Amino acid sequence: MRCPSFGQLLLTLSFSHFVLTARPDQVPLREEKGSLNGETTSETQKGDPSSWDTGRGQSRDGDLEVQQALTELRTLSSSSSRLSRLDKKSGLVGATAYYAKKGFVLLFMNGPSNDDYLTADMEPKKLSKPLSRAVALLEGAAKQHNPDALYLLAEMNFYGNYTHPRNYKRAFDRYNELAGLDGNSTAQYMLGFMYATGFGNVVNRDQARAMMYHTFAAKAGNTRSEMTIAYRHHSGIGTPRNCNEAVVWYKKVADKAIEYGRSGPPGGLPLVREAYRIADDHGGVYGEGASFSSAGANAAKGGPNSDQNADFDDVMEYLDLMSRKGDVKATFSLGRLNYDGSRAMKRNFKTARRYFMTVARQYWDKNDKIISDDNIGLGKVAAKAAAYIGRLHLRGEGVTQDFKKALRWFRLGLKNGDAYCQYEMGLMHLHGLGVPKDIMLAAGYFKESANQDWAASQINLGKLFLDQGDLKTAMTYFEAAHRYGHIEAVYHLAEISNFGIGRERSCPLATAYYKVVAEKAEALHSAFEEANKAYEDGDMETALINYMMAAEQGYEQAQANVAYLLDEHKSIVSIHSLLPWKTKASALFRNAALALIYWTRSAKQSNIDSAVKMGDYYLKGYGVEVDLEKAVSCYQAAAEVPQSAQALWNLGWMHENGIGAEQDFHLAKRFYDQALEINQESYLPVKLALLKLRARSWWNTVTHGKVNSIQPDPEEPKRFRTWSEWFANFYDDDDAYYPQYAGDDYYDPMPGGDDFYQDELDADLLETLAIVALAGALAFLVYYRQLRQQIHQRQNEQRNQGDAAAQGGEGELLPGQQQDGGFFPPPDDPNFDMWRAGGIGH
Repeated sequence: MRCPSFGQLLLTLSFSHFVLTARPDQVPLREEKGSLNGETTSETQKGDPSSWDTGRGQSRDGDLEVQQALTELRTLSSSSSRLSRLDKKSGLVGATAYYAKKGFVLLFMNGPSNDDYLTADMEPKKLSKPLSRAVALLEGAAKQHNPDALYLLAEMNFYGNYTHPRNYKRAFDRYNELAGLDGNSTAQYMLGFMYATGFGNVVNRDQARAMMYHTFAAKAGNTRSEMTIAYRHHSGIGTPRNCNEAVVWYKKVADKAIEYGRSGPPGGLPLVREAYRIADDHGGVYGEGASFSSAGANAAKGGPNSDQNADFDDVMEYLDLMSRKGDVKATFSLGRLNYDGSRAMKRNFKTARRYFMTVARQYWDKNDKIISDDNIGLGKVAAKAAAYIGRLHLRGEGVTQDFKKALRWFRLGLKNGDAYCQYEMGLMHLHGLGVPKDIMLAAGYFKESANQDWAASQINLGKLFLDQGDLKTAMTYFEAAHRYGHIEAVYHLAEISNFGIGRERSCPLATAYYKVVAEKAEALHSAFEEANKAYEDGDMETALINYMMAAEQGYEQAQANVAYLLDEHKSIVSIHSLLPWKTKASALFRNAALALIYWTRSAKQSNIDSAVKMGDYYLKGYGVEVDLEKAVSCYQAAAEVPQSAQALWNLGWMHENGIGAEQDFHLAKRFYDQALEINQESYLPVKLALLKLRARSWWNTVTHGKVNSIQPDPEEPKRFRTWSEWFANFYDDDDAYYPQYAGDDYYDPMPGGDDFYQDELDADLLETLAIVALAGALAFLVYYRQLRQQIHQRQNEQRNQGDAAAQGGEGELLPGQQQDGGFFPPPDDPNFDMWRAGGIGH
């Protein structure tokens, strides 16, 4: 096979980019869970069967019965009673209903235990009249092999739609009949899912059959099966690992993800992230402080005045308070939160625009003139607000789409050099949205914005350089945008790595890039939104199904969620087990072997807590035979960088007791010490374990046991330190006495107050020491001067006394000496003038 040249590959990549961006205003595409005849249906059509194209323009046997059944189903609720599935307290109403149901069962229905009591597996004795008539009509149509009737019956039995009780065996039979009838890709996907997981205990897990059905569905274009097949080839599940196969299937999904992201209004559709680990809401798998996700370096380090542990509602309340006080940054933050949305709050464009307008009108008047240019900070925030207001008008979000108004606001923001406005102006000129199309002018705007590290502008510049054949410059911009996880940057890096453009082809790197791109487009193939809502509403069975589907597609968060829901060993003593209304969980949630499978898959994707959980399962024999060697391997893997304190503590315990490892008290102490060093919150359990360990080690030493006892740590020879060394060491080692203030990360100013003044304290201390030293030196100099004066005075007195004694002993004058003892002539002496003129002796 002849390899394509570099120019051909570059041309192919550029052409594919042109095709995908040729229609920026195309409508979004989305494949939904259920589809008639293998065709995709939109999300809005899922709950309304009447909107489906059931006939393809041709009349089939049973179509009339299906239409009559749909008429009956419209009178029913789209889902079963929430109270019948309420397993989790959610809010005041949910908690009241939960405990009311439990109290009623305890008082009036306290009979023999039933494994599946009050679960969705119990089929009611009688269906409602409309549902009974609809089911009868669909059953009649199904006997005539009507695919729509088969599909509706399968979905109702599997998901419990229209208050129909769940029956996974009947659902499997209907999906199997539908798949064999016309090769419906959705039915094939569901069969592959049930064979892969053994869900509902309908069939045994059979990975070979799962691969077969998923492959058929993927060949038919089913996106969820494409994701599943790609992950299986990537991880070697049910088939040998094959990077080339994985990259092919991941690329198919990544292409759809990019097409989906570029569709919609200018700028593309937002890719909302719904995937998260439900255990993190409870502090992690092992709870707050014990889990790797909430301990050590990942622990909340906020001080008493920090909002580190604040609830989302508390943050919103605080921002609203500051906004009312005139804080423009708080007002802008409220606008951002309402525009972007989150898991705790839906997007609200009108509210966002109101906040942005409030900020903008504090800087510009209605005539777009600056009110006051004294406040530079206000101008920057107002420019950001103008960018969002213009974006709302550009995309028609919350307002009527108006390119002129968008251009007006972008130009206001440009005056303050806002990077977002520069990007949006470049986008308008690139596509000719309300302005003449000018690629060079657009590139100029992108350049200015990219210089401020705006990822979207870097992407567009990279694509423009790629179209011109400048791969080196394009790669520079793609890699810069990749730092922010931009989906298009990752996609282009995947394309370059896959086709080997300008570098050697790297299949593993391309697969990793494509996987990231595919997983960012959750709306195309995953059910995280439905799973999260079901979990919050207490519908654990629906949550488990949807999380499990996402887990089979390779989402690590979903794998951790499934394992967490199936885990029956969250704690040694559960408070729930002590309640009088304790009931056994449904058989769906009593599957330790399946939980171990998902713990393992999650651990392979670098989840440290999942690796520790794997060790627990092998250590205790949950869902698998006890394997101490594998337990130690799991703990050792989790104890490596990044280290898990829980894994280190477990290794210490195993070495202390000689379980799965050689009994060694000294090595056990080292693991305990490392656990405490990593996680200070483990102080109490570690100290108790060390106390017991030292007692056992002492007894082992006294009795001359064979176990290696705790050995004293080698001590360094003591060396005399000078006063300066002692003072420097004392000043530098304050962190040892005040660990809560140690490090450069501690910075916890009081809201509205001054910054922390540690540097000022340090400066004041040094100044005080310097002043004391100078004062001491000055006092010493004064004392020394006085001492020298006293010595000099005593010496003079002694000298004078000696001179007087000498004069008293000699009565004769020397030659030339006068009577007063001097040798110079007095002023009245005739020789005085000669002496004054220097004439003496001349």
